Amino acid sequence: MAPDGRLLAGMSVLAAVVEGGSFIRAAEVLGLSASGVSRAVARLERRIGVRLLDRTTRSLSLTSEGARLYELAAPHLEGIEAAANLASGTAGSVRGLLRASVNPIFSRHVLAPRLPEFVARFPDLTTIVVQQPDAGDLVAEGIDVAIRFGPQPPSSLSSRLLLRTRVLTVAAPAYLERHGRPSAPAALAGHDCIQFLDPQRRRPFAWEFLRDGETLPVATKGSLTFADINTMIAACVSGAGVAQVLALGVEGLLKTGALVELFPDWPGETFPLHAVRPSRRLSPAKVEAFLDFCEAIARPYGC
Repeated sequence: MAPDGRLLAGMSVLAAVVEGGSFIRAAEVLGLSASGVSRAVARLERRIGVRLLDRTTRSLSLTSEGARLYELAAPHLEGIEAAANLASGTAGSVRGLLRASVNPIFSRHVLAPRLPEFVARFPDLTTIVVQQPDAGDLVAEGIDVAIRFGPQPPSSLSSRLLLRTRVLTVAAPAYLERHGRPSAPAALAGHDCIQFLDPQRRRPFAWEFLRDGETLPVATKGSLTFADINTMIAACVSGAGVAQVLALGVEGLLKTGALVELFPDWPGETFPLHAVRPSRRLSPAKVEAFLDFCEAIARPYGC
């Protein structure tokens, strides 16, 4: 299929829809009407002969064919934009719309207090911060960059390690008063241990303890399992059981005594935080600016 101006224009509209997450946001970026954007995507679908977007009244997502097309075409579209920017002398400008999916722990404890600084530094950038599970298809969700906890599986995504935070085993004083404090990790077999779902595997995280190169797995069980970290921490504070949490999210609760760290003599287990973006040969200036900012503000929190 020989490329022409209409095909390039259609691909540009599709990219705007994906990156904006809706016809309305794409229309705002392109200076078109939402109906005009919809017609342009429909023309592109007729030209290629496949459906690129699944549309409902409430959601918009790429089909598998659309995701593949976008993955292959996006670097070339960005290359054209980069060339134009170089020609006009604006290659380093940070502007436009950035959609970032940010883990709620990092968002609340690290990013939110520093956002005024980011906004002041980049006044021509509009940033949409959403919170999604630490898994999922960035392209299908129209996400430019995601901040995610956990090891990242092999994929086409580009990943940058931001920090490692300690994994702590904690309980509330009220729980310890009722059930006693476990003397060692192995004693957790007799306790009610709150489980947390791994968003990538959809099953509870295994409990491990590390010290001086030694790894000690411990089989635990409990009556409660959570997929939301804030709810799990709140349940632990209320005395519902023993939990494993990230140090980054509970410093204040430890300082006030609302939670007690049970095994400070097993300090070796850590959990990584990554910045993830769709793998492209050229990363837009807006994405690099956000990545660099997150990397700088995360540095003091690493262990």
